[in-house]
Amino acid sequence: MKRARLVGIQYAALPYRLTGRRLSILLISSRRTRRWIIPKGWPMEGRKPHEAAAVEAHEEAGVEGEIADQPLGSYRYLKEVKDGVSLAVQVIVFPMLVENQAAAFKEEGQRVAAWFRYRHAAGLVAEPSLKRLILDFGDAQSTNLLVRGLRRYRTWRFRAQAGDLPI
Repeated sequence: MKRARLVGIQYAALPYRLTGRRLSILLISSRRTRRWIIPKGWPMEGRKPHEAAAVEAHEEAGVEGEIADQPLGSYRYLKEVKDGVSLAVQVIVFPMLVENQAAAFKEEGQRVAAWFRYRHAAGLVAEPSLKRLILDFGDAQSTNLLVRGLRRYRTWRFRAQAGDLPI
């Protein structure tokens, strides 16, 4: 494989739903390698980044809903384009509360779409920083007291290590 060139930008939706107190994430299979990913695509002329992410979610997974206009975070991956050339891509991720999932959609025959509890979804994706995004998002949505306590502890520990807290 040849060395990665230029960094491209893609926009992604992190489709989620809440069923009672359970948070689920929708993952889709990639077309070529069949690994689990989230819906994403290249910038679209005339559309804001979060709007492009929503269009991709609809085309790739058949979902519609309320997408945040502020990103949740980002991750990087290497996209093989052709002739063994890889492109380093920065993916900006927008959370999307799914309100509707169509039975038929544009890329239906090319992908599998499935819902997973957020911790399971994080374990299925390959990119470590996407894993972390999913876990952090899920923990932030959680009403579980233990998860909330661990989140506060991690925030405190991070601030303490950075020297932001008085001793």
